[in-house]
Amino acid sequence: MKKKSPPAAPTTISDLSDDLVRKVFLRLPSLPSLVRAALTCRGFLRAVRSSPAFRRGFRELHPPSLLGVFLDIYDDAMPAFAPVRCSDPDHAAAVRGADVFLTRLPYDNDNDPGWSMSECRDGWPSTNNPLTRALHLFPVPPDEIIEDMQAEFHVLSSEEDHGSFRVVIVCHVNWGAQAAVFSPETREWQIFPFDEDAATRPAGYCLTDEGTLVNGFVYWPFAKNANVRVLNTATFQFSRIDLPHMEGHEAIKIGETKDGKLCLVSAAKLTLIVWVWRADGDGVNRWMLDKTFPLQDAIETPECCPDGHFTLKIMSVIGGIVHLSTVCETHPDSDCWFLSLCMETEKLNRLCPINYSVFSYPYIMAWPPSLEHRNEIAT
Repeated sequence: MKKKSPPAAPTTISDLSDDLVRKVFLRLPSLPSLVRAALTCRGFLRAVRSSPAFRRGFRELHPPSLLGVFLDIYDDAMPAFAPVRCSDPDHAAAVRGADVFLTRLPYDNDNDPGWSMSECRDGWPSTNNPLTRALHLFPVPPDEIIEDMQAEFHVLSSEEDHGSFRVVIVCHVNWGAQAAVFSPETREWQIFPFDEDAATRPAGYCLTDEGTLVNGFVYWPFAKNANVRVLNTATFQFSRIDLPHMEGHEAIKIGETKDGKLCLVSAAKLTLIVWVWRADGDGVNRWMLDKTFPLQDAIETPECCPDGHFTLKIMSVIGGIVHLSTVCETHPDSDCWFLSLCMETEKLNRLCPINYSVFSYPYIMAWPPSLEHRNEIAT
């Protein structure tokens, strides 16, 4: 009789090819889950790092991972953080591991620097990343650009390397604006000429909202003057585009759709209206009405707020997700709801109760640098 051949060695998870690992990882529910899975072993991390196509595909299939919202509710004190309540343990672990109290910022009892938040994008509130705990300090811009002007900052991160960034300051007055950019490599500010574009801003009208960075451009809509001031961060030239007709709309925010197209979302009481910047029948780019979302039946009006005084405040529009909050005009100190609306599925989510804040910054988990670089993991 022939001898039986020994049984084949069992197939283990380590025997999976990188392609199969990536196919499995695409089915994970969120970026926090992918991070925990990829860091399990060298092979899994190699599979993610070695494929830019996988990383692009994962971003397309999964909505941005919103961890919470920073709120300026204590005047000059540090912003408060309200975490989004989620049953996903990986999401909860990401929130617990982040320095959402910004404890790495320097503090001097005798000379408090008075930190305030200017922007929160790509996981970076200003130049402090709560997830990676990376802190970057840079010198104050020269007086010639910030003196007697309203200033705001924006962080330009590299698409190829999120560890690389530049800081842009934009200063506004009624008769124009000026920009400067700081490079961490040179440790110097490059100042660009003042731009007298008074036509984009009515005299005596002050900014009540900071600009929004979308695809390398910063946008400031001026509803009272029916146009948008635009800064190209590649050339640092200012321009303007017209706004659509929006009479009676209380809130305006520029952002991007799921496929990266420039869009504008406005609120008229409890209705959201979406325009997309695209070519019309004559091939001319303009704002085209895209969708309308009546939310009267989905949002319960509190008893303390009279009819007609309960509105929506738009915080941001990122990746086709509108982040917003409810506001009672007669009782602004009353509790609000932090909400999100998916423009594609039309699904409205109540994320968490928050306090009213003039400036609010939704905190979206950025793609971790550890999943992008091919450098060896330290043993």
